[in-house]
Amino acid sequence: MTLDDEVVLQSARRDPVGFVLDLPDRVILDEIQRVPSVFLALKRSVDRNRVPGRFILTGSSNVLLVPQLADSLAGRMQAVRLHPYSQMEIGRQPRTGSFIGRLFAGRFSKRRSERMGRRLYSRITTGGYPPALLRRAGPRRVAWYRNYIESQVQRDVRDLARIRSLEVLPRLLTLAGNVTGQLFNLVRLSSPFQVSRNTIRDYFTLLERQFLVERPPPWHSNRLNRLVKTPKIHVGDTGLACALIGADPEELAANRSILGQMLETFVYQELRRQESGLDESYSFYHFRDRDGAEVDIVIERGLSQIAGVEVKAAATVAGSDFRGLRKLRSAAGSRFACGAVLYDGEASVSFGDRLCALPLRALWEDDRSESWRLGQRSGATLHTIPTEPTR
Repeated sequence: MTLDDEVVLQSARRDPVGFVLDLPDRVILDEIQRVPSVFLALKRSVDRNRVPGRFILTGSSNVLLVPQLADSLAGRMQAVRLHPYSQMEIGRQPRTGSFIGRLFAGRFSKRRSERMGRRLYSRITTGGYPPALLRRAGPRRVAWYRNYIESQVQRDVRDLARIRSLEVLPRLLTLAGNVTGQLFNLVRLSSPFQVSRNTIRDYFTLLERQFLVERPPPWHSNRLNRLVKTPKIHVGDTGLACALIGADPEELAANRSILGQMLETFVYQELRRQESGLDESYSFYHFRDRDGAEVDIVIERGLSQIAGVEVKAAATVAGSDFRGLRKLRSAAGSRFACGAVLYDGEASVSFGDRLCALPLRALWEDDRSESWRLGQRSGATLHTIPTEPTR
């Protein structure tokens, strides 16, 4: 049952208790954030009958952040974020392991991979929203993304907060698309608008609640004092971001700056989507110090291990590309598991102690060939390790 249906919506709002009592034994309630008053009635129903799986609640907003929410169903509900499709899902590839698992193990395929080239630009601009994937590349897909944003703003944002200037939100999201992959800069974000910086900060938080943007925080260490402590911006999907700023594959090929930003967000979101299906808990950060050394993506597994991922749109990798990863390795000490530079090249290559360069394809392609493990001491060379074929 969807609460986008006006009859269902009015029924739930008028009599939440009666609405819940009349539901079938098992039901999916879509766009549940539109009627926060239903949660208290759901809580009573769950307390009377603790059989799990009776209610599946779905919505396009983080319902736990709805201001009018009467009860959070704490202890009675498991929240699961559904990301857009990952590249592994789009390619319908069998799941034989995750890139994140291989990254923390320091084990990667020996095989050479074909460069992505312009096919990578198409993947970036396509994105992962299922309805967008069903549309032909070009104006129809762009129109879907823009209509999606309009419907999100006009309908869901009204349910989350009372704001006067709804037209600011699509413009703010478009601006976020232009600076995705960069540090969060409130002054820059607020300068085009005739509203206060605090208002823009609140509006940006609304976009986060809609899963349209993310702000991964900086990774800190007591070993380093000269760290930049500002979060980054990543739009929730590169297809959406490209549609908003008008970037197609040809534009990405011509504008290396936009390509670099979008590629970083593309890799970040692919890792987030893959991580959402893993059993272990991972946290995502970025790393930058005041000397300019940086790591695009830092992944922390529990409290025991750190891994870093640097993203390059180039077809070659040099030792200087590992500057940030070396600083991260030094700061993390024994917690550092592996650092990888993902680039649009062909070969998987070791760059010394727990550092390597990997083709971007390694992020989502099945890994069935013989693998090598990174050396654990400075200046280590490749160590070939025989492995069983994946069953």
